[in-house]
Amino acid sequence: QVQLVESGGGLVQAGGSLRLSCRASGIQVSSNLMGWYRQAPGKQRELVASLSTVGSTNYVDSVKGRFTISRHGAENTVYLQMNNLKPEDTATYYCKPSWYSRWGQGTQVTVSS
Repeated sequence: QVQLVESGGGLVQAGGSLRLSCRASGIQVSSNLMGWYRQAPGKQRELVASLSTVGSTNYVDSVKGRFTISRHGAENTVYLQMNNLKPEDTATYYCKPSWYSRWGQGTQVTVSS
């Protein structure tokens, strides 16, 4: 049974930083294509960053150069380091493997201007 627990969100001023964590059980994050997604109010959920099993990363254009996805295999955790945050980054952030259809509870990120 896959379980995904996101944490690390909060309220931050524009220009600030947060590091999100996604602790997984039931899967090995290093053996899966893992993604961080976000959903802002009134908008569709979007894939923000992904990390392949061989370490390749991809980012949506709006976060390139500001966000970094990484993983810690021993802790079975995926991270999203978010720097230079902007108000438009405000959303609920979720992580999951690409093949999984369910969502965790997410973690709320609010960036004030």
